[in-house]
Amino acid sequence: MKPIPQIETSELRERLQNGENIYMIDVREDEEVAAGMISGAKHIPMGEIPARLNEIPKDQEVIFICRSGGRSQHVCEYLSHQGHANVVNMKGGMLQWAADEE
Repeated sequence: MKPIPQIETSELRERLQNGENIYMIDVREDEEVAAGMISGAKHIPMGEIPARLNEIPKDQEVIFICRSGGRSQHVCEYLSHQGHANVVNMKGGMLQWAADEE
Protein backbone atom coordinates (compact mmCIF):
# COMPACT_ATOMS: atom_id res chain seq x y z
CA MET A 1 0.00 0.00 0.00
CA LYS A 2 1.55 3.29 -1.05
CA PRO A 3 1.60 6.10 1.52
CA ILE A 4 -1.22 8.65 1.42
CA PRO A 5 -0.14 11.92 -0.22
CA GLN A 6 -0.08 14.91 2.15
CA ILE A 7 -0.67 18.57 1.33
CA GLU A 8 0.65 21.39 3.46
CA THR A 9 -1.93 24.01 4.48
CA SER A 10 0.25 26.70 2.86
CA GLU A 11 0.17 24.85 -0.49
CA LEU A 12 -3.60 24.37 -0.31
CA ARG A 13 -4.11 28.05 0.54
CA GLU A 14 -1.91 29.07 -2.40
CA ARG A 15 -3.80 26.80 -4.81
CA LEU A 16 -7.16 28.18 -3.61
CA GLN A 17 -5.89 31.77 -3.97
CA ASN A 18 -4.84 30.93 -7.54
CA GLY A 19 -8.47 30.06 -8.25
CA GLU A 20 -7.91 26.33 -8.60
CA ASN A 21 -11.07 24.27 -8.36
CA ILE A 22 -10.22 21.90 -5.52
CA TYR A 23 -12.54 19.24 -4.13
CA MET A 24 -12.25 19.26 -0.34
CA ILE A 25 -14.16 17.22 2.23
CA ASP A 26 -14.14 18.17 5.91
CA VAL A 27 -14.66 15.02 8.02
CA ARG A 28 -15.05 16.75 11.41
CA GLU A 29 -18.23 16.61 13.46
CA ASP A 30 -21.06 19.14 13.11
CA GLU A 31 -20.11 21.15 16.20
CA GLU A 32 -16.50 21.42 14.95
CA VAL A 33 -17.41 22.73 11.49
CA ALA A 34 -19.85 25.16 13.11
CA ALA A 35 -16.76 27.02 14.34
CA GLY A 36 -15.68 27.48 10.73
CA MET A 37 -14.40 25.54 7.77
CA ILE A 38 -12.46 26.24 4.59
CA SER A 39 -14.61 28.01 2.04
CA GLY A 40 -15.77 25.60 -0.65
CA ALA A 41 -15.24 22.44 1.39
CA LYS A 42 -18.01 19.86 1.59
CA HIS A 43 -18.91 18.49 5.02
CA ILE A 44 -19.19 14.71 5.46
CA PRO A 45 -18.55 13.60 9.08
CA MET A 46 -16.05 10.74 9.31
CA GLY A 47 -18.69 8.29 10.56
CA GLU A 48 -20.86 8.93 7.48
CA ILE A 49 -18.13 8.32 4.89
CA PRO A 50 -18.93 4.61 4.27
CA ALA A 51 -22.61 5.39 3.63
CA ARG A 52 -21.80 8.37 1.39
CA LEU A 53 -19.09 6.92 -0.86
CA ASN A 54 -21.15 7.86 -3.92
CA GLU A 55 -20.62 11.55 -3.05
CA ILE A 56 -16.84 11.25 -3.25
CA PRO A 57 -15.47 11.61 -6.79
CA LYS A 58 -13.05 8.93 -7.93
CA ASP A 59 -11.86 10.76 -11.04
CA GLN A 60 -10.32 13.82 -9.38
CA GLU A 61 -8.11 14.74 -6.45
CA VAL A 62 -10.02 15.02 -3.17
CA ILE A 63 -8.39 16.69 -0.16
CA PHE A 64 -9.59 15.54 3.26
CA ILE A 65 -9.58 17.86 6.26
CA CYS A 66 -10.08 17.38 10.01
CA ARG A 67 -8.95 19.09 13.20
CA SER A 68 -5.33 17.89 13.29
CA GLY A 69 -4.86 15.60 10.30
CA GLY A 70 -5.44 12.30 12.10
CA ARG A 71 -9.04 11.48 11.23
CA SER A 72 -8.65 12.69 7.65
CA GLN A 73 -5.60 10.40 7.33
CA HIS A 74 -7.74 7.42 8.45
CA VAL A 75 -10.45 8.39 5.95
CA CYS A 76 -7.84 8.58 3.17
CA GLU A 77 -6.53 5.12 4.07
CA TYR A 78 -10.06 3.70 4.13
CA LEU A 79 -10.95 5.25 0.76
CA SER A 80 -7.68 4.10 -0.73
CA HIS A 81 -8.71 0.53 0.20
CA GLN A 82 -12.08 1.21 -1.50
CA GLY A 83 -10.32 2.03 -4.77
CA HIS A 84 -10.09 5.82 -4.54
CA ALA A 85 -6.71 6.68 -6.02
CA ASN A 86 -6.72 10.47 -5.69
CA VAL A 87 -7.12 11.04 -1.95
CA VAL A 88 -4.90 13.60 -0.22
CA ASN A 89 -4.66 14.40 3.50
CA MET A 90 -4.32 18.02 4.66
CA LYS A 91 -1.37 17.82 7.01
CA GLY A 92 -1.92 19.46 10.40
CA GLY A 93 -5.64 19.94 9.80
CA MET A 94 -7.59 23.03 10.80
CA LEU A 95 -5.24 23.67 13.73
CA GLN A 96 -2.43 24.27 11.23
CA TRP A 97 -4.75 26.19 8.89
CA ALA A 98 -5.68 28.58 11.72
CA ALA A 99 -2.04 28.88 12.85
CA ASP A 100 -1.07 29.97 9.33
CA GLU A 101 -3.56 32.83 9.51
CA GLU A 102 -2.01 34.33 12.63
